[in-house]
Amino acid sequence: SGCIHAKLVWGHFWNQDPKEVWALISWVLYAALIHERLVVGWQGRRAAFMSILGMAVLLFTFLGVNFLFKGYHESFTSW
Repeated sequence: SGCIHAKLVWGHFWNQDPKEVWALISWVLYAALIHERLVVGWQGRRAAFMSILGMAVLLFTFLGVNFLFKGYHESFTSW
């Protein structure tokens, strides 16, 4: 839905904004986790470590990116 909204507002789907890039990294990380669990059969420590890593990337995406990088999304966190 974010891509559709960007197309309507800015006229293109992908800006290569740091927030968008890190959101894509989060999606890929969780897609890899789901793939490995279903196809390869990851369980236990590997799956738990990947889940913790995914959560850390998500927290960085939501909190850290806006404060560390410049881009279109920085206006949402300006105080």
